[in-house]
Amino acid sequence: MKVVLFCGGFGMRMREGAASAPKPMQLIGDRPLLWHVMRYYAHFGHKDFILCLGYGAAAVKDYFLRYDETISNDFTLTGGGRDIRMFSTDISDWNITFIDTGLRATIGERLMKVREHVQDEEIFLANYADTLTASDLSASVESFRNSGAVVSMLAVPPVSTHHVVEMGDNGLVTRVREVRDLMQYENGGFFVMKPDIFEYLHEGEDMVPHAFDRLIPQGKLQAQRYDGFWRAADTFKDRAELEEMFARGDCPWMLWDDNRNGVARKLIIPSQPTRASSLLAG
Repeated sequence: MKVVLFCGGFGMRMREGAASAPKPMQLIGDRPLLWHVMRYYAHFGHKDFILCLGYGAAAVKDYFLRYDETISNDFTLTGGGRDIRMFSTDISDWNITFIDTGLRATIGERLMKVREHVQDEEIFLANYADTLTASDLSASVESFRNSGAVVSMLAVPPVSTHHVVEMGDNGLVTRVREVRDLMQYENGGFFVMKPDIFEYLHEGEDMVPHAFDRLIPQGKLQAQRYDGFWRAADTFKDRAELEEMFARGDCPWMLWDDNRNGVARKLIIPSQPTRASSLLAG
C-alpha cells in the first residue's frame, strides 16, 4: 500500500532562519522527524513512499541519497573500516519516490500532483510529515475498508495546554477548564484514502476543509477516534518534548524498537520467588 507524505511546507513555527532545514528534517534523536514517520509505516509493512516536496526539497533528497544505515543499526566493522556487516537495516527494502509539488502549494494541490502514482491503487495512505502516533495502523485500514468512506482520518483529543474560559453576558467567568477536557477531537492526520478523493479536489483549494466539506454531506468522510499517544511537532517546544522523550528512552511511537517504545519495561515479574532466589535468600 503506497504512502503519500506531505513534506513541502515552510514550517515557519519551527524555523530558526532562512537557511534552516525543513521541518520534516529536524532531528528527533539521531534521525529526522520524517524518518520516524516513515519507519512507523514500514513497521506495518507499507514501504512504498511518495514524498511531496517543496521547501527544503534538496535537504530531503540529499539525506536519503547519503543515507547511513550504521547510525541506527548494529554492525561489525572489519578490514580497518573497509568492510561492514550489518545486523539489520532500515530502508534497504523501501521504495521512495521524490516529487516536487511546488513551493507554495496547498496539501490538496500537492496530492493532486501525485495522482498518477496512486490512482490505480484500491487504497492508499497519506499523512503530514510531522505527526507521530502509536495507533494501530492495520486496525485503521480494516475499519476504513468496512466504512464505505472515501477518506478516513485519525481523530485525536486536543493536546493544547491552554485553558478555555466560559463567561456570561456580563463578562463574569462561569467556568475555566483545560482544552483537552472538552469533548472534541481534532484532525490527527494518518489518512486512509481511495483514489475517489480526486473527484473532490479542485485546483487552488485545499484538502481540508474544501474537499472534506464535499465528502461530509455524502457520508464519505470517516473519523477514527484515538485517545492514545499522538504528537504533532509543530513548534520548537513540541520538538523539545519529543527530544526529551527520546533521551529518556520513552518513545511510544517507535513501535519497531522494543527497547524504546516501553515494551521492554513491561516485563512480567514472577509473583513467587524462583528456587535460585529462595536458596540465596536462605
